[in-house]
Amino acid sequence: MTTPCIICVAITGSVPTKADNPAVPTSVSEQIESTHEAFEAGASIVHAHVRNDDGTPSSDPEKFARLKEGVEQHCPGMVIQLSTGGRSGAGKTRGGMLPLRPDMASLSVGSNNFPTRVYENPPDLVAWLASEMLAYDIKPEIEAFDLSHIFRAAAMHDAGAIKDTPYVQFVMGVKNAMPVDREVFDFYVHTVKRLFGDTAPWCAAGIGPNQIVLNEWAISAGGHARTGLEDNIRLNRATLAPSNAALVKRAVELCEKHERPVATWQQAREILGLRSVAA
Repeated sequence: MTTPCIICVAITGSVPTKADNPAVPTSVSEQIESTHEAFEAGASIVHAHVRNDDGTPSSDPEKFARLKEGVEQHCPGMVIQLSTGGRSGAGKTRGGMLPLRPDMASLSVGSNNFPTRVYENPPDLVAWLASEMLAYDIKPEIEAFDLSHIFRAAAMHDAGAIKDTPYVQFVMGVKNAMPVDREVFDFYVHTVKRLFGDTAPWCAAGIGPNQIVLNEWAISAGGHARTGLEDNIRLNRATLAPSNAALVKRAVELCEKHERPVATWQQAREILGLRSVAA
């Protein structure tokens, strides 16, 4: 039986602005509405950042709480994944929302270069974030910007810092980090299966025009897919994406092309080993 494909929608991020694309949802109310549209289009995970009123990145737990509450109300059962990314805070402020007990949270286990700076994930902060996720029964999504990050996740899993089978997401196409390369992608998949087993779930994300490339590679190879305005604001070079839902629909079309059923939220929770919830 073909494994259903989980579609994750990364709705906002920390970088895109309304000047880049007016559809980028920055207020909590906009984010809830955009998530609901993406949920109805086929997304079963929402990857969420929050913003200040002026559109700059934030790690405000109160904003995350309002967003989580709204998504739970309007998208019952959807997997909520909150970001602990470094653009919106420093040090332990990056994990200030973890006591909210989301289903998942992003966890970058190593540092790497970004377009204009170093994305710093020092070992002591990584260890603390992982311990908070264990304490609050949150499944980490390992954001792998480099091959070493997959091996680091395996070492943390072996040491008990990450419970259950890790869920690894390959991020490709960030300037100065891992480029979009099919042989590297295939080796990433091979490495996850070697370290965590043939049935271990994994995901892939591509930045900018590479979003659709990584969507197709992941879907055709039996993995799961991330899309959304955080990573890509366009449908093509000439056309801005009108919504997160439009990008989700494009991923759904690729699932149909490759004869992969789109995972329901119930199936996504089962595949990822998440706690069940009442719809």
